Amino acid sequence: MTPPRSSLSAHSLRPSQRRFSAHPLNTNSPTDTIPQHAHTPTTETPREGGARTVPPPLRDEIYEINEIKRYEDFTTIDWVQDAVHEQARRRAKRIDGSQFWDQEGTLGWRRKFRESYDAGQAWLVITIVGAAIGFNAAFLNIVTEWLADIKLGYCTTGFYLNESFCCWGADDGCPEWRAWTPIAPLNYIAYFIFAVLFAFSSAVLVNSFAPYAAGSGISEIKVIIAGFIMKGFLGARTLIIKSLTLPLSIASGLSVGKEGPSVHFAVCTGNVISRWFGKYKRNAAKTREILTATAGAGVAVAFGSPMGGVLFSLEEMASYFPLKTLWRSYFCALVATGVLAAMNPFRTGQLVMFQVKYDRTWHSFELIFFVLLGVFGGLYGAFVMKWNLRSQAFRKKYLSRHPIIEATVLAGVTALICYPNMFLRINMTEMMEILFRECEGAHDYNGICNTNNRWPMVISLAIATIVRVLLVIVSYGCKVPAGIFVPSMAIGASFGRMVGILVQALYEAFPDSKFFAACEPDVPCITPGTYAFLGAGAALSGIMHLTVSVTVIMFELTGALTYILPTMIVVGVTKAVSDSFGKGGIADRMIWFNGFPFLDNKEDHIFNVPVSHAMTSRPAVLPATDFPVSKAEKLLRQHKYQGFPIVEDLTNKVVIGFIGRTELQYAINRAKREGLLSPNAKCRFTSSPSASSHRNRNTVPSTDSLSLQIPSPNRQTFGSNSSSSSRSEDHPFNSDRSPDDRPPSRTFDGIATSTGIRSIDFSQYVDLAPLTVHPRLPLETVMEIFKKMGPRMILVEHRGRLSGLVTVKDCLKYQFKVEAQEHTASGVGDDGHGNGHGHGHGHGSNGALGEGIVEQKAWELIQWATEKVAFWRRMGWGRGGC
Repeated sequence: MTPPRSSLSAHSLRPSQRRFSAHPLNTNSPTDTIPQHAHTPTTETPREGGARTVPPPLRDEIYEINEIKRYEDFTTIDWVQDAVHEQARRRAKRIDGSQFWDQEGTLGWRRKFRESYDAGQAWLVITIVGAAIGFNAAFLNIVTEWLADIKLGYCTTGFYLNESFCCWGADDGCPEWRAWTPIAPLNYIAYFIFAVLFAFSSAVLVNSFAPYAAGSGISEIKVIIAGFIMKGFLGARTLIIKSLTLPLSIASGLSVGKEGPSVHFAVCTGNVISRWFGKYKRNAAKTREILTATAGAGVAVAFGSPMGGVLFSLEEMASYFPLKTLWRSYFCALVATGVLAAMNPFRTGQLVMFQVKYDRTWHSFELIFFVLLGVFGGLYGAFVMKWNLRSQAFRKKYLSRHPIIEATVLAGVTALICYPNMFLRINMTEMMEILFRECEGAHDYNGICNTNNRWPMVISLAIATIVRVLLVIVSYGCKVPAGIFVPSMAIGASFGRMVGILVQALYEAFPDSKFFAACEPDVPCITPGTYAFLGAGAALSGIMHLTVSVTVIMFELTGALTYILPTMIVVGVTKAVSDSFGKGGIADRMIWFNGFPFLDNKEDHIFNVPVSHAMTSRPAVLPATDFPVSKAEKLLRQHKYQGFPIVEDLTNKVVIGFIGRTELQYAINRAKREGLLSPNAKCRFTSSPSASSHRNRNTVPSTDSLSLQIPSPNRQTFGSNSSSSSRSEDHPFNSDRSPDDRPPSRTFDGIATSTGIRSIDFSQYVDLAPLTVHPRLPLETVMEIFKKMGPRMILVEHRGRLSGLVTVKDCLKYQFKVEAQEHTASGVGDDGHGNGHGHGHGHGSNGALGEGIVEQKAWELIQWATEKVAFWRRMGWGRGGC
């Protein structure tokens, strides 16, 4: 018996037929994938000194196919082929040297200048992007604070001033800042009207102009950086609408934050600006570096934490993080925070409102209470993720057609509930600023530091914690810009401050106890603000499953080295508790919930099965020769397969190569556009000896056989026009044209039978060296190949014969199937994301049934309330009519 092979195999190529091509997937799902930057093969011709370059006609063809693929939504980039393409581009550019800036000149200054500009272009882009992110963050901070304060009153000296600027230097308000009316119930109504108006405006703008601007965006950005294409998600329209609607969403009072959306608009900024440079417009790997760096800058400006932002990119966002990306992330975060500091939006020198300083240390006996905060953070994260995913499922099933009404009603209900509570009424960042402060000095918001007011404060903080948790569950995911960082931190801060007040009361009740022996006399022993600070870090870590980046962010917020150890302890306990309820934070759960093809590098899989258990065993294949072009066209029209393995024949299935859907469709349309094919024309995917001899002799092909191989630039054959622009204007895939402007579609029935080519060579579009593995290779190894190399599909072959193919989605489907079986066997009710996986993958029946009952009951309650409101309206109108 032949031992199983664990190495990747490739088919050898003749030197004159080196090919670089894409590997689209062969699955039934249209979202599985054609790469955005995949490419067709290149035929190299010898030059002086043995150097090879890509002929200009073929380079134009490669560019044309790449332009087609740029507009294919919900597809995946093949990072292996993208790297090959970039190497070929660099080699061709280096050898060509025909442009003005490539010529040596007298001293070679032109080439040196171009090389220097090319090397420094990345830093130029990073600088521009970082500055833009800093300016945008400052603008959002100013507008958000003004809109949040305008719900409560206005400034008599300047309507454009928020409360802090209007009462500059005053700690507890000033006469210049006035409520809307002296009557409290009317102020309540004004607060409600402003909240509903802001939420309605935000929802209308998002759903009318840029639906991708809704939500946080972190989960989608993670899969985009990993190679998934979502057209428009990082576009200019999304950037503008998100920047305009984010302040409205925050000011509406919804329990959503701006930190997650800050990452989204930062990455949008990087994507839009980098597209101005050709180096990044056509290179997915270079664009990935910019997107990763800007994600860190978004966190940096949101928290005023440049190093925390860099570590956030490394810990949460990046699936590939080389050293140069680390440096660029650092530089982008540095520029963004520097511009934000120069803008100084709060006029206090602080980058965020809740930035604080502590001048007292902690005591060893407080570690018990710090551990309690860590446990709370872990439990909070598990509870919110479980019920938020159920809320998302309910929203998707029942409320997806009413996003504007949902956001408006939710804002109204939130305003009605939150206004009576002094901690829920104000902005969450302002709330954290109050809770983080030490009690010494003039900082005493509504008597929070007054010992006579202690128990009412404890009750108020407890109510604020519970209500905010429930509001976060139902608010996160509504169709407005919505983050979860700040709401989680606000929940942790209110719980932590409550614990701090209770510990302080315990100390004052038993000051001589040995438990408090470490406290010094005549010096405040307990600082409740530090408990709020640590609670905020615990809740943030619990909801995102982050450790190092949260610790650094919290350190940069305080600048106190003495609280590094307590923060690490709290975050460590939170991580341990969170992992006991499942792997992955809320962003990872949303990826699984939405069914994105994403393999997380942080996960370890143990299946103990070969890849043959997960592969697609009967993929659609194409024979290497004598395959009718009409059948190929019909196959593309009737099925959504994204690529096809090429085999020697349908009986032995010896692997020849792989052709993508885009390449095959492009080749067929070129042939139809020329109108030279007979209705019975057949295509072949390997070069025949006769075709090779024709090419070597530079003879014109006959009408019986036509090769799409591009020979020397001096000879023009079928499909090789003089310029790429003319072909780009004519090919039917060009997205810049409307359907009415494109050439009419041709079929082979309309071509005369007496003339035309009977055989056409598509071999130049075939990848003759796809990645292949043995059927007995462990599935875990194949998943590591997907994670580290980034191919979109791998062929499975045994002794040269095709056994199947495997994609990322095949691996995920098998993973979810195994986990569902484990949950069912253990009798554990699935909550829709058991062991960290989402609803969209069909887990255990018990949990699904329970979840369905909850959703149905909630929907029946909403319908009952709607019917009652309609009934009383009719009754009221009837009496009014009488």
